[in-house]
Amino acid sequence: MAGRAAALCRGVGALALAALVGLTAPQARAAYPEKPISLIVGYAAGGGSDFIVRSLAPFIEKELGGTARVVVMNRPGAGGEIGFAAIADAAPDGYTLGLINSPNVVTIPIERHARFSLDRLDPLYNLVDDPGSFVVHKDSPMQTLADVAAYAKANPNTVTVGTTGIGSDDHLAMLMFQRLTQVQLTHVPFPGSADAHRALLGRHIQLSSMNIGESQRAREGDPIRILGVMTDQRWDQAPDIPTFKEQGFAVNMASLRGLAAPVGLPPEIRAKLVDAIAKAVEHPEFRQIATRAYQPLRLLPPDAYAAELKRMDEQFRALWKEAPWLK
Repeated sequence: MAGRAAALCRGVGALALAALVGLTAPQARAAYPEKPISLIVGYAAGGGSDFIVRSLAPFIEKELGGTARVVVMNRPGAGGEIGFAAIADAAPDGYTLGLINSPNVVTIPIERHARFSLDRLDPLYNLVDDPGSFVVHKDSPMQTLADVAAYAKANPNTVTVGTTGIGSDDHLAMLMFQRLTQVQLTHVPFPGSADAHRALLGRHIQLSSMNIGESQRAREGDPIRILGVMTDQRWDQAPDIPTFKEQGFAVNMASLRGLAAPVGLPPEIRAKLVDAIAKAVEHPEFRQIATRAYQPLRLLPPDAYAAELKRMDEQFRALWKEAPWLK
């Protein structure tokens, strides 16, 4: 009987020791990603920002492998600030990423007390560099940029211009044109370029300042006229559109669109994400989608992307001191 009791005690002790070891031993981490990844877009559905991430998401899923899912979530408002803040505020666990747009992601913290800062965002990969353009309805009497300037000079504050918000590339381009021509335009901000475009089609505004990729795509089916593109040379996908420069207006403006995460991702997860994105953007089918949708790709890996944002931050801080765009 005593022997049986001793054996029982030994068995109980062994179980207790095993339980203790189980508690103290490092737990195996589940393979990333084990749940859906949210990809936040700070603009309304239907615009160029929304389009590029929805087009890329399936290719990122494929490169991550397994049952990976990327779910695009629109958080429009405040010129992109709501979406940018949602990215910056998220847990740095690889399950919340987002699209950041320049110059908005740079200019918003310069012009006001923002709910995010650039140093709280980790640039992973830039996707697009989309130049600006001015667009009018086909029924508009304004056929050229010179017509816009002449009409605005004769009718101060009557030309309404839709943009994606204060401090956006669309807004800054409008202000540059206004300064060059010494006219007064009326700014009408929208949650996204798709909203501004609908307003233009409905004749609620007279002019839309929007990226050429968006306006060129819209031109295929909508009654609009693109007055000019904000580049040094004509864009090869729209060779019939004159530049602002060749029409006598030195306005160059574009929007970078890239993917970012909250600062602090575990190194192995960050490396896996960057690798998946780098492979996804090289996929021939994604390239075809981007080309057909007039999305000018400019692929920048993390270090080059971060350096470009830093350069832009310095540039726009200097511009703010010289000519603040928000008064």
